[in-house]
Amino acid sequence: MEECKSGSKYKFMQDKQSYKKLIVYQKSKELVLFVYEITREFPKTEEYVLLPQMRRAVVSIMANIVEGYAKSRKELIRFLSISIGSLTELEVYLDLCLELNYLKQKRYDKGYNLLIEVKKLLYGFQKSLRNGV
Repeated sequence: MEECKSGSKYKFMQDKQSYKKLIVYQKSKELVLFVYEITREFPKTEEYVLLPQMRRAVVSIMANIVEGYAKSRKELIRFLSISIGSLTELEVYLDLCLELNYLKQKRYDKGYNLLIEVKKLLYGFQKSLRNGV
């Protein structure tokens, strides 16, 4: 991440679009696509309950990475915490999907492994920002 000073106003990131290069962003986007794919197959009874909750939670993960990236280092750390909260919420929903037989074990494992990967990336990114890297 490049930092620069422009006049007297401090800018956190020069290129606001460079978030697309972040592995944590790319993996969170992959998780969004996975959740949208599996929720298309949900029963009609979940149209207003589990389906929108899962979609909101997963989109929140990616959106907070991007929103925080456009702000200060301190704000990015805070937005990453929000992403982690949404990820934890999604984990509960994913477990429910398995228990309700909306997902087969193999698809659950794929989603869960991706979720854990995103979680590790979020915590790692947050830690590196706190350490000034």
